[in-house]
Amino acid sequence: MSDTLIIGGGVMGMMMAWQLAEAGQTVTLLERGQCGREASWAGGGIVSPLYPWRYSSAISSLSRWSEGEYPRLAEALKDATGIDPEYRQKGLIYLRVEDEALALDWARTQHKPLEVIEREALYAREPHLASGHQQALWMPTLGSIRNPRLGQALRARLLAHPRIRVREECEVTQLVLATPSRVTGVRLVDETLSADNVVVCGGAWSGKLLAAAGVLLPVRPVKGQMMVFNPVAAGLCSVDAPLLSRVVLCDGRYVIPRADGRILIGSTLEHQDFDKSTTAQARESLHASAASILPALGELAPEHHWAGLRPGTPDGTPFIGAVPGLDGLYVNAGHYRNGLVLAPAATRLLSDILLGRESFMSAEAFMPPGVAAPTALAG
Repeated sequence: MSDTLIIGGGVMGMMMAWQLAEAGQTVTLLERGQCGREASWAGGGIVSPLYPWRYSSAISSLSRWSEGEYPRLAEALKDATGIDPEYRQKGLIYLRVEDEALALDWARTQHKPLEVIEREALYAREPHLASGHQQALWMPTLGSIRNPRLGQALRARLLAHPRIRVREECEVTQLVLATPSRVTGVRLVDETLSADNVVVCGGAWSGKLLAAAGVLLPVRPVKGQMMVFNPVAAGLCSVDAPLLSRVVLCDGRYVIPRADGRILIGSTLEHQDFDKSTTAQARESLHASAASILPALGELAPEHHWAGLRPGTPDGTPFIGAVPGLDGLYVNAGHYRNGLVLAPAATRLLSDILLGRESFMSAEAFMPPGVAAPTALAG
């Protein structure tokens, strides 16, 4: 019997397991597929909300804490596993921002180094951008991480940890309740596991699992399609002289450079339930967006095109905390487009709650809903 069972092996679940194990708990992590292969793998890896001034102060607090933690976290994982998550702090350029005044006011309030740069400074930073931009917003401290490698590094760290058991290809079918108000474990297809605590970090699938226990968590899948280009392989640039060096955001779409010269373009927002198929329409739209930001990508075929499912909530605010009315049950889900951004802070916050420690901020804004319907006992 473990101290804590964690359902979901994405970045959120893996960081949660690591933090609890480092605090002395024994942890079992259950993943229906392979760890780090759903939304954690499919995203872009920008370590900030896309337009951070459009979020609540609670989200800003989580984001600020995570941004400060990522450099140390990436280095610790590289040292422990030999897998480099490729954290890069090269800044972000915002093009055509409609609410620029709001952005600058937010930056002053949050003490963020966001500034207006003129045309000459813009193209000095990124000479291959489309012509015609007269100014941009520039945030020099923003970082990005190669999220598939972050997932690989976290998985390797967990597999080597003496207090963590990782079980993949292992689907949880329901929660086990000893009484109508106490969760004591989970049921698998052919096995029941017990624990003092159960933490749901199931991403877009969290709502389906909790509904059976009478917890109506409004988390729904939102599909996002992305593509990656390899201009180095096409001879358009080299690793030492890349086509793009910084993240650029324009009209809601972004391009993200990788250390090997590859460039990601993302992302669509589609409500298609749990469908992860890619579409020709999205491919054309993403390619057009990529070319509108970096014209050199216009004639270059994408190297890969994929889709992932974000855990969307009505207002983009995640649920982090103990579930009212069900002792032993905790939730860390619904981070929408900011799961990787918020993961270090969100898992630290929930770990503090679960372990009864004082935390760096209040979790009041992220309170999960309680039981809304009678629960069937499964013991």
